[in-house]
Amino acid sequence: MNKPRHQQEAAAVIGAGTMGGGVAEVLAASGCEVILYDVTREALDEGVQRIQRRLGRQMKKGRIEEAEAEEIQFRIRPTVRLEEVAPARWVIEAVVEKLDVKRELFTRLEEVVDGESVLATNTSSLSVTAIAAAVKHPERVLGLHFFNPAPVMPLVEVVSGRMTHADTMDRAVSFIAALGKEPVRVKDTPGFLVNRIARPFHSEAYRMVGDGVADKEQLDRILRSAGFKMGPFELQDLIGIDINYAASTSVYDGFFQEPRFRPHPDQRQMVESGALGRKAGRGHYRHGG
Repeated sequence: MNKPRHQQEAAAVIGAGTMGGGVAEVLAASGCEVILYDVTREALDEGVQRIQRRLGRQMKKGRIEEAEAEEIQFRIRPTVRLEEVAPARWVIEAVVEKLDVKRELFTRLEEVVDGESVLATNTSSLSVTAIAAAVKHPERVLGLHFFNPAPVMPLVEVVSGRMTHADTMDRAVSFIAALGKEPVRVKDTPGFLVNRIARPFHSEAYRMVGDGVADKEQLDRILRSAGFKMGPFELQDLIGIDINYAASTSVYDGFFQEPRFRPHPDQRQMVESGALGRKAGRGHYRHGG
């Protein structure tokens, strides 16, 4: 494997879910020693197994060798002890999209890690500035927004909060580029860049179905034929309908309830019903038999 220049840097990922596990895999594949933290052993085991299955699929497709897959797994050290992330120079949070949860976590992280460590949030739409306000040194806090699935998607939004230091941003852009990803500098505005643009893609799809213009399968099929890799409802099932809804409400609230960003009631009802997409076995479509 070709080692990037940051191969000896330790990194930590907080949250072993689909996104957190994907980010951990990206880091480990680039040569980083990765500490993967979650609050329960069960969540960690599920996260590690998800990484193993993903690597297994890559081997079957001939994209990586078995030795490389084993090396990636070897570099990821799971733990339920937050203090074990102390050696990490890069800490990337990927927990639930709730501001109070993230703020409390960052307060705890600041007490654990070295003063030179960068604290990053993978939030898709919450305010980086609001998250950073919970710590004593907000200048070292920024957003590193990976897209799902993180090992596949090339773009990473590097988000500068109001207090983020310019040197921190420069370090982060270099770090993301060394991972083989495409960094794009973004200001801390609701939805950042991609999620703000994506809101009409999802909300108008709901409205068109509600207005009887087309059904979900038709919209997805037509947009695929127009060149999109996935239609809006297929994409929501992949992302997680709860995550998509959280992004929608965050952007809507961030722009002081501007009507053009208003989420659709069906999004909320699906979340309330537990129809969250692929991870739940059902969403707009049925998954897993």
